[in-house]
Amino acid sequence: MKLALAQTKPVTGQVPANLVAHTQFILRAVAQGADAIIFPELSLTGYEPTRATSLALELTDACVKGLQELSNQHAITIVVGAPLKTPAGIIISLLIFQPGQSVLVYGKQYLHPDEEPWFVSGTNRSPIVIRGCRVGLAICYELSVEEHFNGMIPSKPDVYVASVAKFRNGIAPSYNRLATLARSGVYALFVNAVGAADNGVCAGGSAVWNREGKILASLDDTQEGLLIFDTDTESITK
Repeated sequence: MKLALAQTKPVTGQVPANLVAHTQFILRAVAQGADAIIFPELSLTGYEPTRATSLALELTDACVKGLQELSNQHAITIVVGAPLKTPAGIIISLLIFQPGQSVLVYGKQYLHPDEEPWFVSGTNRSPIVIRGCRVGLAICYELSVEEHFNGMIPSKPDVYVASVAKFRNGIAPSYNRLATLARSGVYALFVNAVGAADNGVCAGGSAVWNREGKILASLDDTQEGLLIFDTDTESITK
């Protein structure tokens, strides 16, 4: 399986502009033979918790339908970050688009305390399956929660992907954690944004670790980029 990590620079609060950028990344990934592409936390809106109420999407929105059409047309799994309205409240979600299927929602279950005034906890799903490969998902703070990864172990994921919005001070702890998780026998992947977010700056560094905990490749801390990992050969394309 070829899995693409899209390190994006969201335009705060501008879903149409971010959707254009997402589409460009998706088409680049398709051109390079990717089976799936995963974006950072809240990638469609930018990471702005205090604006969650005004920015939250619904599954019936045109942008959601457009992403499903892209998935169908190009036979690629697309995973994007968005604040999502639910009956219980607004959740931090990953919307999962797979060819010919209904959209799946992964809801962030473990919220950072700073997020609790703006969001409610979501529900986690079992790993998604892409070309026979089981891919477990995490959203940012969940990476640091032992119970989150432990709850995934019975499903035996092959790949563990953390979709995040991390500032510079969060990069080193995340790298250390992912290297540790990788040594449990999974490929560990980290996809972050760059640029302004919630009165700070996301610090990129999207990266891949092999099952021995060795980092195979990473992107820089300021530029957008695409990192494609082939689980069959452990090769990397940028």
